[in-house]
Amino acid sequence: MALFILRAIFLVVSAGIAVLIINSSVPHATPAWVPWAILAGMVALPLAVIGIDGMIRQKDLTIITAVYFGLLIGIFLSYIAMLALTPMLPLSRTAPVWTWLPLVLGAILCYVCTSLLLQTRNDFRFLIPFVEFARDVRGLRPNVLDTTAIIDGRIADLAAVGIFESRLVVPSFVLDELQTAAESADRQRRTRGRRGLDVLNRLRANKAVDIDVLIPHEEAENDATIESRVVSLARELDGRIVTIDPTVVKLASVRSVLAININDVAVSLKPTFVPGDPLSVRLVKPGEEPDQGVGYLEDGTMVVVENGRGRIGHTVDVSVTSMLQTSAGRLVFARLATAA
Repeated sequence: MALFILRAIFLVVSAGIAVLIINSSVPHATPAWVPWAILAGMVALPLAVIGIDGMIRQKDLTIITAVYFGLLIGIFLSYIAMLALTPMLPLSRTAPVWTWLPLVLGAILCYVCTSLLLQTRNDFRFLIPFVEFARDVRGLRPNVLDTTAIIDGRIADLAAVGIFESRLVVPSFVLDELQTAAESADRQRRTRGRRGLDVLNRLRANKAVDIDVLIPHEEAENDATIESRVVSLARELDGRIVTIDPTVVKLASVRSVLAININDVAVSLKPTFVPGDPLSVRLVKPGEEPDQGVGYLEDGTMVVVENGRGRIGHTVDVSVTSMLQTSAGRLVFARLATAA
């Protein structure tokens, strides 16, 4: 809609410039067809520019910012162009061409710059460093989900707790693969496909999760495998891949695309202590139960020691018996090593 309005304004401005040229530069003795030819030319020119612009693949960008910088850059470039053309045109400064030429250049350049910024977002960061237009107000790099991450299901739990600040992107070919699997005659494949669709429904039902199904450009569509198409799309979006497939992680690394393996995340979050691990802790207070002593590790983890009440104020060696992980942190239960 914004591009349609921009193009309409461009046509109206071009027609107005044509009228200005006719009134200021065309002598009265000129044949009657000349003004019409000028008007037709000034309408055909923006139509040609719009036609060429329409052949460029459309992309998203914050509209207001794009219009502002597009007009600003267009006016600046038209001024530079006029400075360059002035010594090259052997015309008097009073010639009629100097009345309408800046307007024509300004209109074309303002349109081209604004349209370019409306349809691009990644490349604009190279034009103006330190200014980055977010794809949405909630994050920066989109997270491209592959089939394995969706079927795995943990992505829904991670998204529910707000791990992903930016939007989640599901490529259309991944959705097609899930739908095909859900209708497969093979029972195991059908189960996996339906599970993946259920996970997508969970993500879409969560109002706090920003998730889109994206139809990729030809660059991603032309790749042979699903894995390479996911990597191509993530590279095009300047995003990162969320997967559990080591092959995708390796392929992304080769093509300089960031990839997150959910299994690696799970490993990094695994319990630090397992039953039987030895610890050394200073007991500082009694516990809630009789004979319990409580101490703290350097990272603040609470350690509850059985039969440790009599050792409060001392550093003791203990053996881990169990660990409880809650949203408030970790709680380690242990007993004195001498009692192990």
